[in-house]
Amino acid sequence: MKVYIYQYNDWPNFKWKNEEIISLLSQVRHLQGKMIGKMESLGFELRNEAELQTLTLDIIKTSEIEGQILNPEQVRSSIARRLGMEISGLISSDRHVDGIVEMMLDATQNYNKPLTKKRLYDWHAALFPTGRSGIYKILVGKLRDDSTGPMQVVSGAMGKEKVHYQAPDANLLKSELDLFLKWFNQNDKTDLVIKAGLAHLWFITLHPFEDGNGRIARAITDMLLTKSDGVAQRFYSMSAQIRIERKEYYEILEKTQKGSLDITNWLIWFLVCLKNGLKESEQILANVLYKHKFWNKHATQIFNDRQILIINKMLDGFTGKLTSSKWAKISKCSADTALRDINDLINKHVLQKDLAGGRSTNYELVNLEND
Repeated sequence: MKVYIYQYNDWPNFKWKNEEIISLLSQVRHLQGKMIGKMESLGFELRNEAELQTLTLDIIKTSEIEGQILNPEQVRSSIARRLGMEISGLISSDRHVDGIVEMMLDATQNYNKPLTKKRLYDWHAALFPTGRSGIYKILVGKLRDDSTGPMQVVSGAMGKEKVHYQAPDANLLKSELDLFLKWFNQNDKTDLVIKAGLAHLWFITLHPFEDGNGRIARAITDMLLTKSDGVAQRFYSMSAQIRIERKEYYEILEKTQKGSLDITNWLIWFLVCLKNGLKESEQILANVLYKHKFWNKHATQIFNDRQILIINKMLDGFTGKLTSSKWAKISKCSADTALRDINDLINKHVLQKDLAGGRSTNYELVNLEND
């Protein structure tokens, strides 16, 4: 009995109904063109800022999907350094952060280079610099060998596990991956957005590594979406949208992997998710333009380095409430200096006390729209 799609004789000859996806594909292509057009109308610095925000979000969310929480400031700093962006307040980043940043930048900056086994192995090694996934030692930069049993996607408590999926046997991986890479690198007539959806499903179905398959599948997806845009900069995040729709993602993935080789429903879900991600990216553009407008408005004001650092953090989406003690900790100054900095910004009508109040005094930026 055939349980999974890779067990069919005509695997991996995927089929889909064009008439059911053509409208969605047109909408996605329209939104892609609209987004790229908007970004190209901006100056160099604003495009870089939008890319930095997008990549930061993308990397944070692709890790969150796997239950790994990264430090946003470390991610932002790692990306900025690798893109050669001069930004104040950059902090050091650990090698786990640097590894996933290197993988994502290689996938998007070098989207026209062939995808090879060596490249995939290098990405995998970058994701697991210590040779471990959590406390468990894994094969790094190598295909899984199933020495501890078949590769399964399992949920539930011990003794009550539910197997959602079992990947192809390890002894099939070399030939299966060769076939995937040959298809991936060939210039066929498949629309690149559709090819991104196919590549994501195909790679995640093979599950060639002991761990990290989801993150690499999303990097492969981004690689093809970047190629479809024709520009190396990223202005929207598929991973961030998958994170929002994670439950639906796992449900359609399981149904597809246990279904037939007609993957129309998978492509419909993929295109809708991408469409939603493109719409969400409008907020990134709005944030970048607001930040630009803010600094233009206050161009004649004089700020010290600590003030510039904190203001930029608030414009980029400061987590939690800003207090004088947080100011002192982040900018590495005394409590008295922090309070002088804050009062100076209040006098310059840049900061105001948070009207919501609370046990301690909180501060927020004065909204330009209300100023």
